[in-house]
Order: sequence, then structure tokens, then C-alpha cells
Amino acid sequence: MQSRAVDVTAVETLLSAAVAAPSIHNTQPWRFGLDPDRRTIEVRADRRRALPTADPDRRAQHVSVGAAVFNLRVAAAYLGWNPAVRLFPAVDDPDLLATVRLGVLAAGGPPSLSGLYEAVARRHTSRMPFTGRPVPEPIVSEMVAAARTEGAHLFVPDILGTRRLLRLTQAAEARTAGHPERAGEARIWVTGPGKAAPYGIPVAALGPRDVSGRMPMRDFAGPLPVPRLPALRFERHAQVALLWTSWDNREDWLRAGQALERVLLTATAHRVRTSMLHQAMEWPDLRAAMAGTRPRCHPQLLIRFGYGPEGGRTPRASVPPFTPGRGCP
Repeated sequence: MQSRAVDVTAVETLLSAAVAAPSIHNTQPWRFGLDPDRRTIEVRADRRRALPTADPDRRAQHVSVGAAVFNLRVAAAYLGWNPAVRLFPAVDDPDLLATVRLGVLAAGGPPSLSGLYEAVARRHTSRMPFTGRPVPEPIVSEMVAAARTEGAHLFVPDILGTRRLLRLTQAAEARTAGHPERAGEARIWVTGPGKAAPYGIPVAALGPRDVSGRMPMRDFAGPLPVPRLPALRFERHAQVALLWTSWDNREDWLRAGQALERVLLTATAHRVRTSMLHQAMEWPDLRAAMAGTRPRCHPQLLIRFGYGPEGGRTPRASVPPFTPGRGCP
């Protein structure tokens, strides 16, 4: 079976999908390269956009890059390729986190990911209140299965379990607010009104605070004198899901990122909104407490999901121009 050429249009489609992935503070901590002879895309970590205070081990950076890898897989499948991922392909190049080879999709091959492609552009983090209408169990089960397919786990707690996880997240938010260095690091990534930047979070996308104080949405701006939405009342009974892995090494972090994006795109395909509550993951004791009594549970992210308004768009770095036979910066 003859495969399509790795031409300019194909590369733009692939990279546009990759950079649409979510990343901590919208740092977009990735770089891409292309080996056209081997039909392989290289995915690297960009240390210039690391968060040394909140993410000293670069765990969250690896999760972010893993999400971009998954979007590459989805776009490749949409274009008719069978993407084959290899994690850490070069021992002497630690920043080369993954390669995605564009293999020919033969008849009877693996199930295609192309059905999730339309959700890539529609997925946005929503920091707005949700309606409180519960997401039906069949959709939740699809989200759980999506994480399992990528080698991770998704735990959806009951009401009491949800309250416990939100209390831990609230404790982490309070700690960060009282830690000048951490709070300052987060504020660096807030883009003020009238400023155009390819990274970070615009003020308009920050969302309101919960007037009741129950929902611990991250306060990026802190004391900055920027326009804010008025405080609103969030859903009384939130739905959350804890994404976790059985181990906690760099490969697990990349797999968690791929699982995260598969879960988010599955939710988006059903018109379910999502937002990410990462605060507790940034404090080792609170991250450990999120695991509860589950053995060998390493929490990677808490996902809030439900029905409500679409989230504000965050900027993305432009896809670099591509000349066949040369790499992409």
C-alpha cells in the first residue's frame, strides 16, 4: 500500500495538532524535528520553558510533551499513517523524549485514532463554572478506558472522595499563594491585556473565582492589577477524575501525558468540558496524599469535567516554515 508523501501540508497538519496539546501554564515546552528519509518526527523537551520551582523534576513538562505526542499520533492517523512511537530513543540525548514514525497503514492494521482528530482543535481548558448536570456513566467509562489504553489509570471518586481531593487541591493552592517564589513563577506566564505572546495564559482565559470557595481554581494573577471576571458560583457537586500511573519514572510521565490527552479528546468528542487541577501535584506530601489508600498509585493530574461554556482560547506558537529535506526547529 502506497503512503502519502511527507510534504509541507502534511507537516503543517501534524505540527498544528501537536502544539494544540495542553501544557502546564501553557508553556508549550516542546520542540520538533523531522527526518524525512526515515519519515520520523522527533519530539524534544525545551528546557527554556521549564518551571524550576513548581516542577523541579520536570515531571509536568514530560506530561505536557506526552500530550503533544498523542496529538501527533492522532493527526498522523487522520492523514492515513500508522504512527509508531518510541520513547527515549537515544541514551546519549536525554532531551529527545520521543520519536513518531509515520508508517504505512495496511489493511487490517491497528484501530485508527483519526476519529479524535476533530476534537483536537475544539479542546480548550474551561475555567468557568459547569452546570452540575452529571456526565452519563457510559461517557465516563469511555474516559476511563481511554486512560487504560495508554497504560495509565483514571479514578473517578464518589462525592466524599471528590471532596477529599478538592480539599487537598485547595490546600495546595493556599500554599502556593503564600509562597512568593512559586506564585511569582506562575504569574510570569500570565499575559496582560493588549499583549500578544505565543505562550502563557491571557488574562481573559483565567476564569472567575468561586464565590463559595469550594472549587479551587488556580489563581494565576494573584495581586496583579489586571481585569478580573466577577466571582461566580461554581457547581455544587463537581465531577473529577484522578489520572495516575503504577510507576513514576520518565516513561510513565510521557505515558500519562498521552493518556491525559486521550481522555480529554474523548471528553471533547462528547461535548464534555474539562479543566486541570495540578496544584497538589506540585507539593510532594499533598501529591502522595492524593493517592489515598491505593497501592502503587502515583497521581499525575486531577481533571475536572462537566457541561458548561467553552473555555477561553490560549495562544500557540506558530508552526515553523518547513522545507523538504530539512528539520523543523
